[in-house]
Amino acid sequence: MADTRRPGRRRNDPLESLVARIDRARPDAPAPDTVPSGFPSLDQVLGGGFRRQDLVVLAGDVGSGKSALALGIALRAARSGAPVRYLSAEMSAERLRERALALEGKAAVDDLRRGTLDERARAAIGAAAVAQRELPLSYEQVEAEPAFAALEQPGLLLPRPLLVIADSLELLSPAVASLPPEDRVAAAAARLKSLAIRANVALLLIAQLPGHRADRPDPRPSLDDLGGRGAVKQHADVVLALYREEMYRPGQGMDGATELVVLKNRNGPTGFVDLFFHPRWLRFEDLLDRD
Repeated sequence: MADTRRPGRRRNDPLESLVARIDRARPDAPAPDTVPSGFPSLDQVLGGGFRRQDLVVLAGDVGSGKSALALGIALRAARSGAPVRYLSAEMSAERLRERALALEGKAAVDDLRRGTLDERARAAIGAAAVAQRELPLSYEQVEAEPAFAALEQPGLLLPRPLLVIADSLELLSPAVASLPPEDRVAAAAARLKSLAIRANVALLLIAQLPGHRADRPDPRPSLDDLGGRGAVKQHADVVLALYREEMYRPGQGMDGATELVVLKNRNGPTGFVDLFFHPRWLRFEDLLDRD
């Protein structure tokens, strides 16, 4: 006899789980898979912030402030409660902490090093140190292969990170003698995207602009400037690029005025947000930020 019973609802149905998550979403709160950058204008464009499993590329010309902005994002994201892991192939953990204190204490790094802070600055640095001590934020100096190994071994840190920042793509590309630099960068971009998915983190990757030409009519960065034979722009879910007019057309723009251009956004709009850069403090501020 044929079984005429109606099939029951499958347990742990992926589609049902997705619909339930959508029903729980609230317009005044970030989605559970989203890590706020802490910059209101950027989070507005990105639908609340960076999504876990996404590869986010932050690119810019030499001296544009890529690492400074990434550090600012790390501090703001950690302050929102998201555990953050900052991997750098350029600076030691101590140097990163020094920069973080200068950024939040609004002091020059050289003044910290020389001990030439005035009373107000010392108080601000002390307050920043107290606040940062409690943040779920870790700094690590790494080389190419150890960096990949660190990302491939979740659970080494508690709490487990939701946002990983890697500085930078070029320095973390494996040194394979048989491959030209462009191919090494392409391979690293693909591997990092895969790691973001497997580790279930938002991965913010700092990158240079090898294809950029300052003497072209519009020196704003484009996706084609990323290099890697097109692999970087292909694998990235979001591409952000810094543009400061003063670097290319001195006297034609306000010093410090910065466009953070959203060149690619797989899940939403592109465009740009206005930031302001204080080079003495290595600090970016959002024009919508109350601070």
